[in-house]
This record gives sequence, structure tokens and C-alpha cells, in this order.
Amino acid sequence: MTGFDQSERHIWAGRATAYARSYAALCAHPVPRLLDVAQVRPDVRVLDVGTGPGTVALAAATRGAAVTAVDAEPSMVELARGAAAAIDFQVATLPELPFGDGEFDSVTSNFVLNHVGRPRRAVAELRRVVRPDGWIALTIWPVPPAAGQDLLGRAIRAADAVRPAHLPAIAPEEDFPRDEEGLTDLLRSAGLRETMCETLRWDHRTTVEQWWSGPAAGVAFSGHLVQSQPTGTRSAIETHFRRFSEEFTDADGMLTLPHAALLAWGRR
Repeated sequence: MTGFDQSERHIWAGRATAYARSYAALCAHPVPRLLDVAQVRPDVRVLDVGTGPGTVALAAATRGAAVTAVDAEPSMVELARGAAAAIDFQVATLPELPFGDGEFDSVTSNFVLNHVGRPRRAVAELRRVVRPDGWIALTIWPVPPAAGQDLLGRAIRAADAVRPAHLPAIAPEEDFPRDEEGLTDLLRSAGLRETMCETLRWDHRTTVEQWWSGPAAGVAFSGHLVQSQPTGTRSAIETHFRRFSEEFTDADGMLTLPHAALLAWGRR
């Protein structure tokens, strides 16, 4: 396990409920398209990796698929089990999944590669557990981010927040370009064929308070970064966040936040 992976385990520990109340609705947007390109339909054996509160797994089960789902964070698995007892939820971490070669017809992974220290090994492991001719579909956040996604990042930068040593970046030799070409090349390097990548764009509607609840609870890297700052810097981040939010606030007081994600898929 890399230092980046260890940091991710620490960041997400015990934060399932806070995530479900803040960012889960945002991350659910690509799910229908993700399942379409993964060819998820009745009786297909699906593995959802990094299932979080089970959003993708539940949607796949609704389509009649036989679903197994894993997440590295036990609180996520516990929360997901409470939502769907019929799905096989397990604790497991990339790049070592507890399944045999070619055990599944389709593998999905929604916003998970952003959280692994060895993306190439992770995709290779997804390929290992899907059958020959089976499909893998995954999403990541692009770099640079869309304007709505960068709202909190702008506030962090404006407050001159310092990244603490216990939140290391992914090693440069393990990283890849977070754009359509870079993600497509990553899938091809793992031996996938018929690879495709597209950019999904949508507006996420939320309130200032709900959006701030994520970083206030230390959810995800950005939230943990906020919570790691001295009291004065945390207050400055919130002040900038609320000021920048005015740019996205509609007449009804709701935020409309432009977002984008990369969706890629390929066949073993």
C-alpha cells in the first residue's frame, strides 16, 4: 500500500453518513450511462468496485443483474448493506480483489481511480476479474475541474491553505493525465480493447449549507484538507466559499454548480 493509499483510508474512515448527506447525489449522476456502457442487464454478473453507499450496486440490481459490491471503507459497506440486504456487499481494496479470474460479466467503478495510489495496477485488477469479452466501465473527475467542482478549491487557494504532510499526492510515476486521452490510454495499457471515453457534463443543484456540510465534516480529500488547517484558516476558507458561492446562486437561493466527469469503458 502506498502512502497515498494509506492517506485515503484515513480520509474516508467513518465518513459514510457524511458523504451520503453531501456528495453522494452529485456522484450518482453518471450512474445510468455507466451501467449502459457496462452492458448491465438482467442476469449479468456485475462487480461494483468502490461502491460507497451502494448507489451503482442498487441501480444495477434494479436492472435485474446479479450484483456483488465492494468498498475499502467499512462504514460505507455497513451503510450500503442497510439499503439492500439482497446484494453481496464486502470490504475489499484495490488493487487486490478477493475474486477469481474472469468471475464477472461486467465491472463498474464510479469515481474510484481518483482514490488509488496505483491506477494502472487497479485497472489491471479490474480486467483480471472480468471474463473474456466482458466490459469494464469507470468514471473519474477530470483535471482541470469544471467551475462548480472547483468552488471549494478556489476557497482553499484564496485562504492560502497549506497541504499537510499526512496528505501526500499520488507519486508522479503512478499518475496519468486526467483527460479523455489519458484515461483511454490507461485502459489500453491494461490490455482492454474497444476502449472509449467521453466527457459527461451536468449542473448539480444544491444549497450552500448542504454543499458546505461535506468539507465541514471532513469528507474527501478537500474536506480533510480543510479540517487539517488552523482555526483561522478554516474560517477564511468558509468565508471565501460563501462569497464565491454567490456566483452560482439562483434567484431561489439554490446553487447551480457546473460539473464534468470522464466516463471510459473497454472490453477484455
